[in-house]
Amino acid sequence: MIEQFIRDVLAEDIGRGDLYARVSEAVVASAKIIAKSDGVVAGEEYLNVLADIQRFTIVWHKRDGEKFVKGEVLMELQGDSHTLLRIERTLLNILLHASSIATLTRKYVEIIAPYGTRLLDTRKTRPLLRTFEKYATRIGGATNHRMGLDDALMLKDTHLKTIENLEAYMEEARRKIPFTSKIEIEAEDFESAAHAMRVGADIVMCDNMTPEELSKVVKYKWEHHSDVLLEASGNISLDTIESYAATGVDAISSGALIHQANWIDLSMKMD
Repeated sequence: MIEQFIRDVLAEDIGRGDLYARVSEAVVASAKIIAKSDGVVAGEEYLNVLADIQRFTIVWHKRDGEKFVKGEVLMELQGDSHTLLRIERTLLNILLHASSIATLTRKYVEIIAPYGTRLLDTRKTRPLLRTFEKYATRIGGATNHRMGLDDALMLKDTHLKTIENLEAYMEEARRKIPFTSKIEIEAEDFESAAHAMRVGADIVMCDNMTPEELSKVVKYKWEHHSDVLLEASGNISLDTIESYAATGVDAISSGALIHQANWIDLSMKMD
């Protein structure tokens, strides 16, 4: 999957060939990727495949998940000049995209780490980039939520509107979905969360609740359904995430890890 992704990205940029290569002969060359801002590295798994396909060498100074600061050299590249110039934008785009997501994710993770709360990503990803973007959140320290509709059965508010009898639906679902698949039910208040637990949800997603209401749900869980996992979700930001983690909720999910990640600044310099 990664190899095909890399080949598609190269085809998008190179097209029928780099016109620069028509004009000059290739020479032995080297380059450095230099940080122009602080961040967390992500993209190693993908860039190693790029190097194999395009036949150049990467000497890593910072690996996936490691922090870097402005001015540091993240990697050195060695190959011929045509190759290094041809892959420059592809390499930087992959590294920038993944590292920017990992950098923001790490900020969230560090805030909630003292509480033992897990950070989850969501399916709010760019079309055809889900595997790549969820890889980046994982490098940043998050845990992947479901990758698609076939991973687990989630009953959101839109689904619940179509279900007349939730208890009967749950019985039928247990018979028809894979034995290993979990069922998650969205709840918007204490009453609906308690009901979701009573009908047998494996996970209850507490959506757009205040920390105060979420605390009530957590208390109810431990008193009546201690095996159920609780996930907080809905407009949770860097400024508010600690108050949610402090409730004792098992996990917090956020689409912002991906769609609010601002690109950090990296550049390639030829030696």
